Amino acid sequence: MALPTLRIIAFINGIFLITLAISMVIPMFTLLLFERAHELNAFLWSSLISFMAGLAMVIQGRPKDTQLRPRDMYMLTVSSWLLVCVFAAIPFMFTQHISYTDAFFESMSGITATGATVLSGLDSMSPGILIWRSLLHWLGGIGFIAMAVAILPMLRIGGMRLFQTESSDRSEKVLPRSHMVAKYMIAAYVGLSLLSVLAFWLAGMGLFDAINHTMSAIATGGFSTSDRSLGNWSQPAVHWVAVVVMILGSLPFVLYVSTMRGNYRALLRDQQVQGFLGILLCTWLALGTWYWLTTELHWLEAIRHVAVNSTSIMTTSGFALGDYTLWGGFAGMLFFYLGFIGGCSGSTAGGLKIFRFQVAYVLLKANLQQLVHPRAVIKQQYNMHRLDEDIVRSILTFSFFFTITIAALALALTLCGLDWITALSGAASTVSGVGPGMGPVIGPAGNYAPLPDIAKWLLTLGMLLGRLEILTVLVLLMPSFWRH
Repeated sequence: MALPTLRIIAFINGIFLITLAISMVIPMFTLLLFERAHELNAFLWSSLISFMAGLAMVIQGRPKDTQLRPRDMYMLTVSSWLLVCVFAAIPFMFTQHISYTDAFFESMSGITATGATVLSGLDSMSPGILIWRSLLHWLGGIGFIAMAVAILPMLRIGGMRLFQTESSDRSEKVLPRSHMVAKYMIAAYVGLSLLSVLAFWLAGMGLFDAINHTMSAIATGGFSTSDRSLGNWSQPAVHWVAVVVMILGSLPFVLYVSTMRGNYRALLRDQQVQGFLGILLCTWLALGTWYWLTTELHWLEAIRHVAVNSTSIMTTSGFALGDYTLWGGFAGMLFFYLGFIGGCSGSTAGGLKIFRFQVAYVLLKANLQQLVHPRAVIKQQYNMHRLDEDIVRSILTFSFFFTITIAALALALTLCGLDWITALSGAASTVSGVGPGMGPVIGPAGNYAPLPDIAKWLLTLGMLLGRLEILTVLVLLMPSFWRH
């Protein structure tokens, strides 16, 4: 990779670090509001260190007459996420007095909106660090939406061209210029966030808790201000608001842009959205009825508990309403499966994404029809787009590496001394972006603090791979990438 290209990447990363440093003003302001000025030094030093590092990268300026090629965007994406996590970890070290391993784990979990945590005692924790954790979720959510629309299509793994309800003709696209699309998506993200804060507050949360849970829910992250997560609030309205916000964060933001520009049926007509909402509703009804029959709860109460937990898992948010691992083997296995499904492409959710399962069904149906009618020409179409060979190949490739990544990571975790349930669920939860795993250690009632340091570093790698959809990182390992 040429030196001018590296200088441009360093320049842009420097801007990201300066932005990160400026964003630390928010927890500082929070500490002043809560009259805890004695805790300001941690964020002041963290902001200064991040700002100076960013300034050192931008002070030499951007090289003229040099532009980033599409392949250079992969290097920019991976390096920016890593650098931001490196410096976002500093406030955790200074305020919580934890090791850098734990601090980096927490910051990676925050910025990738995974929601896995090593911290406990959240109910009495510094409001500055609580807002910082949630803010990392919120910033990471914006970053992933931008990446899903601008970067992942280059690798043909994001699937965004399958979800444009408009014609492929340039004049009928959502918007002709990508920077205008980005502005509309940010406007939708900020607008939904403001509405969510208001909804949580009206439902019974305090304003501080409402802001934190909004930033976590819209980014499908899962960090809470209480060790009991959503179980700390008994108001049903709070739980249903959380469900709605998690769903909104899991829908394709490019379709919000279509809606904002007058195509009010874009979301409802999208095949992926229909599949996502259909699976959620079926899960609520089936598991909710089962939970009602096996407990003494009223049917509506059972549905609410199931709705919160199943939506949280499927949207890869990581919130919890009670310890659902105590519901029995059937519920535990179903929740484990839901974490793999994930939300919609182009949203803040993780997982395999709904569209890959839907495309797999289309392919299976076509192959079965071909067996019955060998000479027939079977039309393979999804979301008003023809499934060409490139799309099928990219889906198979990503799904294979997604599965292999979880399997390899789980095997490596067992070598660190973890039992197989903790290893497998931890690998699946971090790569899928769910957060909590299964079992007594990393389940919804526990956290990742007891794990050995080497296991935490492996899991942070899983978070990065999962969030960047694996191939974005793997392409950097190819020798041909670094030639020319």
